[in-house]
Amino acid sequence: MSVLKKSFLIIFLILLVDQVSKFYIKTHMMLGDEIPVLGNWFIIHFVENNGMAFGMQLAGKFGKAFLSIFRIVAVVGIGWYMVNLSKKGAPKGLIYCVGLVLAGALGNIIDSAFYGMIFDHSYGQIATFLPEAGGYSSFLHGKVVDMLYFPLIEGRYPEWIPYVGGNPFIFFRPVFNIADSSITIGIIIILFFQKRFFKE
Repeated sequence: MSVLKKSFLIIFLILLVDQVSKFYIKTHMMLGDEIPVLGNWFIIHFVENNGMAFGMQLAGKFGKAFLSIFRIVAVVGIGWYMVNLSKKGAPKGLIYCVGLVLAGALGNIIDSAFYGMIFDHSYGQIATFLPEAGGYSSFLHGKVVDMLYFPLIEGRYPEWIPYVGGNPFIFFRPVFNIADSSITIGIIIILFFQKRFFKE
C-alpha cells in the first residue's frame, strides 16, 4: 500500500472515531453533563463551541461563517499539499503528519457545516438526530462538539503574580475532541522532526 493510501486510511479512521464519539455525546448527553473516567483527572465533559480548536472562536454569525469557509479552503489546501508531498517523495512521517492535520480539520468542518442542520440543541435536553422540526441552525453555522477534559492540576496563582495573583487555576483547562488532538499531534511531530522532514 502506498504512503498516500495509508494516509487516507489514517484520515478515515480518525474521522470515524471523531464522528462516532461526537454523535454518541450529542445523542446521550446534555450540555454540561460529565462522566468521570479517571477520577478528577480525565472527565468526559460535553461542551459545544462556535469556533476554533480548544474553544477559541470568532464572534457573531459572520465570524462563524467566515471560519467555516476558511476551514474548507484550508482543508483543500492541506489535501493538495499532502498529495504534492507524496508525488515529490517527501518523508513518510511528514506525509502522515499532514494527514493527521487534515483529518482533524475535516472532523471539525463536519460539525460546523452539518451539525446545526441534523441535530436540535442540547440545552437542558438530549439532542435528537434528524428532528422533525429541523436542526438548531443552518449550513456552516453548526457548533463543534468537545468532550475530552483533563483538569490534571488545580491550585491558585501565587499572590505576587500581577492581575491573577490569588486566583484559582486549572491545568489543563480547555475541553477538546479527537479532531483537535489529531491536529495538535500532527503539528507537534512536524515541529519536533522539522530538521529531518525539511532537509533542504
